[in-house]
Amino acid sequence: MHHETAIRLGFFSGIFILVALGEILMPRRPLTTSKAGRWFTNLVIIALNPLVVRIMFPILPVALAVLASQRQWGLLNILALPYWLEVAIGVIVLDFVIYIQHVLFHAIPTLWRLHMMHHADLDFDVTTGLRFHPIEIAASMAIKLTAVMALGPPALAVLIFEVALNATSMFNHSNMRLPLFVDRLLRLLVVTPDMHRVHHSVIIRETNSNYGFNLPWWDRLFGTYTDQPQRGHADMTIGLSQFRDPKGLTLLRLIVLPFVGDPGRVPINRH
Repeated sequence: MHHETAIRLGFFSGIFILVALGEILMPRRPLTTSKAGRWFTNLVIIALNPLVVRIMFPILPVALAVLASQRQWGLLNILALPYWLEVAIGVIVLDFVIYIQHVLFHAIPTLWRLHMMHHADLDFDVTTGLRFHPIEIAASMAIKLTAVMALGPPALAVLIFEVALNATSMFNHSNMRLPLFVDRLLRLLVVTPDMHRVHHSVIIRETNSNYGFNLPWWDRLFGTYTDQPQRGHADMTIGLSQFRDPKGLTLLRLIVLPFVGDPGRVPINRH
């Protein structure tokens, strides 16, 4: 699809700036660690991940959707459905795939080791939503490519999904205060910061809930929804109980965390 990179970069930059400003103007919680130190680490990881993906994958989801359409691969390329319906189905199904992927990254010990780096952040802000281990990003890309190949969604659906996933991940990881009535209304359509913050609690049963990144419906449908944290948003502890020292969460240590870090109590497997 033409201009995909420019579209995605434009949305990414604009939403990152808006959310970061929102965190400054109306913060939800005081930060507990140095923002400069965390942001340096998180932004380096964020910059590294696209390079890893480009090196490892000769084709990315939008381009694969174009190729699948040309060669009639995938379910939606076989069925004769209206284009708008194919786009809607594509976006919704791909979002469901990401929900299932997220559950699996908590349920399978090897995948949990990769996902730990995301949860080990001691604070919760816009950069947390983009901080994933490069190997996890590669595994996620492989899952998305497989889903695109099997489903055969229109390229537009994949582009909308990719932009929305990136945008909502920044939004729902933000340290931004929303009026409670706004949060309640938004939760009907999208995962909000207060909804997803629960997932980053040190309390295992709360970590084992609210897996959605974009659409909020899956958690309610499959019984993984928690409305509010036990200790309230102001007093809840963010992160993992086995990683509480900021000095042990430097860039290099985070990169090797899946291989040497204590996995702790893997949420699903231990309950």
